[in-house]
Amino acid sequence: MIGTVVATRKDENLVGTKLMITQPLNMNLEPVGEPLIAVDTVGAGIGELVIFSKGTAARIAARKMDSPIDVSIVGIIDEMDVHDG
Repeated sequence: MIGTVVATRKDENLVGTKLMITQPLNMNLEPVGEPLIAVDTVGAGIGELVIFSKGTAARIAARKMDSPIDVSIVGIIDEMDVHDG
């Protein structure tokens, strides 16, 4: 999580959602691609590593199937172990 978004005017189906800015990372925790605006479904905070879903899975996670949601934060990573080979 690298930031928050405040939007006083937005689609009515997004009212009550918390919008966060996420930066996809590679396995070395280096930025990859452009930041994404995501609906936070788990109460993540800035600086936390998160898991996000995209597309229909994002709307299901947010429980808002009629919303214009393409990315949702669905988990907060407590620990990550990566094994080579």
